[in-house]
Amino acid sequence: MVKPMYRIWLQLFTLLGGFVVPGVRRVSGMEVFTSSEVEAVNGTNVRLKCTFSSVHPVSPQTVIVSWNFRPLQPGPEESVFYYQETPYPPTDGRFKDRAVWSGDIMRRDASITLHEVPPTFNGTYTCQVHNLPDVHGKSGEIILKVVSKVGFSEIGILALAVGGACGIILLILGIFVLVKFYKRRHMDKDVELHTREQEWKDPTVCKPEEALHLKIVEKAIEVESSDEESEPSSGDDDEEEGGEEDDDDDDDDDDDGGDDDDD
Repeated sequence: MVKPMYRIWLQLFTLLGGFVVPGVRRVSGMEVFTSSEVEAVNGTNVRLKCTFSSVHPVSPQTVIVSWNFRPLQPGPEESVFYYQETPYPPTDGRFKDRAVWSGDIMRRDASITLHEVPPTFNGTYTCQVHNLPDVHGKSGEIILKVVSKVGFSEIGILALAVGGACGIILLILGIFVLVKFYKRRHMDKDVELHTREQEWKDPTVCKPEEALHLKIVEKAIEVESSDEESEPSSGDDDEEEGGEEDDDDDDDDDDDGGDDDDD
């Protein structure tokens, strides 16, 4: 059975469309990058970072950015921020005066900052970017969790943990220093005892003051020895002088005897 011509053309266009459409999606080349989850303390500012890349030239006139919010509880999606050539912050709703532009299109940055986030900001944020002629665009999602402020008890526990760790480190250092000090002192005592044992075993070894005393004694002995040696020499001189006097007396006696004989 021969099929009608229009059916053949319809199948042909359908087949070609299957090849062409995926190709068009691939050549769009738009990618969006976001963090999967962000945590912020209640009442603080948080930056929702969203960057993108595109194969087409980027300029503030061609890029369109839209941020939307989906709460945790079932409910309608809300607009958070809009950008097209210039930022358009929300004029009503929960994000009025809370969402500000903090991106830079020329740097492929489409980020926004939320000020003083309350718990009602918990939910999913969608960043969608278009860059003409890419009209399809891409989107990324961020889950924001607003947590309570750190309580005093938690700060106290943290301070206690840090202080305890520091105390343990100081205690270990103190024990190390004390052990080293006592070990060095024990070594000094061992050296001193060893020196004393050597002095006791070797009688020739004496202390400096004992050596000085021995030198003084030896000097005194030398002086006494020199005095004793000098005394006999003086006796010999007296004997010599005595001998001379005896000789003189003998001579006088001889003279007297001669005179007597002459008489």
